Amino acid sequence: MIALTGGAGFIGSCFLWKLNSEGIKDILVVDNLDESEKWKNLNGKKYRNYMQKSDFYNAALSRKIDDVSAVIHLGACSSTTLTDANYYVKNNYEYSKVMALWAFELGIPFIYASSAATYGGGENGYDDDISKLNSLSPLNMYGFSKHMFDLWLLNNGYIDKAAGIKFFNVFGPNEYHKGDMRSVICKNYEEVAQKGVIKLFKSYKKEYPDGAQKRDFVYIKDVVDAMYFLLKNPSKTGIFNLGTGKARTWNDIAKSMFASAGKKENIEYVDMPDYLKPKYQYFTQAKIDNLVNAGYTKPFAELEDSVKDYCGYLKNQSYL
Repeated sequence: MIALTGGAGFIGSCFLWKLNSEGIKDILVVDNLDESEKWKNLNGKKYRNYMQKSDFYNAALSRKIDDVSAVIHLGACSSTTLTDANYYVKNNYEYSKVMALWAFELGIPFIYASSAATYGGGENGYDDDISKLNSLSPLNMYGFSKHMFDLWLLNNGYIDKAAGIKFFNVFGPNEYHKGDMRSVICKNYEEVAQKGVIKLFKSYKKEYPDGAQKRDFVYIKDVVDAMYFLLKNPSKTGIFNLGTGKARTWNDIAKSMFASAGKKENIEYVDMPDYLKPKYQYFTQAKIDNLVNAGYTKPFAELEDSVKDYCGYLKNQSYL
């Protein structure tokens, strides 16, 4: 049985969809079904059992579950704007250590979500070489909490027992419940489709024109394919960037959305909130050598094709 934490969340539920598409149904889904509508992500999915996060944590801590073949640990606080550092430490660091030690004790694969937020402003690049981990300086507590766990694995000699995934800008179906943490595509689809307009942040660096800030946008369908590769190849361990390796602009995103909606391009550039300015990443681009060297060969979809596919889901608010 595969234990999948965060299984009702965005990436988790899409990975559950991927597992089901591969004929895998012996899965324990773990999450915290709160007042959001992420429960809808589980509609139509196949799994053996579901457990609330706190119950699963206690069961794993007391070793009351032992019929597990792999731990896919995606459950975490993914907000980049909360200010309670203790909350991040408890949910993203301490919880992850318990999951890891449990998996190591059982001798089973442990795949977990790190984050591209660990790279901070990118001053030291976006290289997932573990020898460079100590040089990274995250810009927010979310990124720092993920970085703490990466370093804990490295400093305690566990890095070769785990596969950590640094997700870049993932977008796609099943993110509807995420509120402000949804992708720009999800947030703005109705405005584009109905009013033919989108608002993007102005740039505050002269080397980047408005809307020309760049991110490594990666489609969820590509993400779960790569994750499944790591699950099927447990000897591939370490840290793996998961992006396309090709940075694109916010303007490219907007233009792709207008094309998908059959609308004339109309981009309005608006002021960035003051609190966001010192934490804003102007450029991200995954160096994906580790994933390629591990043997992953499937090409990533072009941004325009991914946005078109996603807009088909957004039009009907449908799910994977």
